[in-house]
Amino acid sequence: MTAPASSRLQQAAQDTRDGAPERAVYVIVAHPRWRDSRVNRRLLEAARGIAGVDVNDLYSTYPDFSIDVAAEQRRVARADLIVLVHPIYWYSMPPLQKLWFDEVLSWGWAYGHDGHALANKDLWLVASTGGPLESYRPDGYNQHEFADFLPAYEQTSHLCGMRFLPPHVLYGARRCDAAALDTHVSEFVGRLATYPQWPELISMADASECEVIPATDRPRGGTEATGTTNPSPDDNNGDDSNDGTPSEATNATAGRAV
Repeated sequence: MTAPASSRLQQAAQDTRDGAPERAVYVIVAHPRWRDSRVNRRLLEAARGIAGVDVNDLYSTYPDFSIDVAAEQRRVARADLIVLVHPIYWYSMPPLQKLWFDEVLSWGWAYGHDGHALANKDLWLVASTGGPLESYRPDGYNQHEFADFLPAYEQTSHLCGMRFLPPHVLYGARRCDAAALDTHVSEFVGRLATYPQWPELISMADASECEVIPATDRPRGGTEATGTTNPSPDDNNGDDSNDGTPSEATNATAGRAV
């Protein structure tokens, strides 16, 4: 099990005194249309340039959507920080990233009885939106602050005993200028290179204990650890409606990103 964040901060300080710290960071980049990408491509390239950071271009690794659950669980288990890099699709994540959550975070491994593999880890969202910051306000066309669309990320972290760190968001990715993009990428690189020694993490509480879920609430078809059938904890297999705007869009087609 990963050590609590407060212990990792102390160890990181010692590592810094002794030399370059060893990073335990897993960056998962999910973008369905790389040829159209302006922002996430830069973030992918930047992450690959940082020594000791494990980077996974999810759509290139699994073009057939057949996820190697055991391999992904090994990569996650090694990490203290899991980073999700993706454009916002209909107020959520791209489909392959969602499938990754559905299959990798299995009952008995990530949550539920004896599911403590993610306990005390940190989850960091690095997102880009098509709409500008002013669109994410009660009087904007998205009608809500960006934070109002994050409960699924936050509750997933909570249920698995992780801390959900403050997201790093680039708004209006289609229209932002080169300087804003450079700043966004530079801050991203700086964070990866200095984790866990971020000023805001020093006063942030350790992750809470993993929630105890009764066996009666186990998902239908749920499997232990590396099973391939793993519905989400709320076991809702019904249809969902799409209600949102595309991120980093190059045209008006809903759900497309660049």
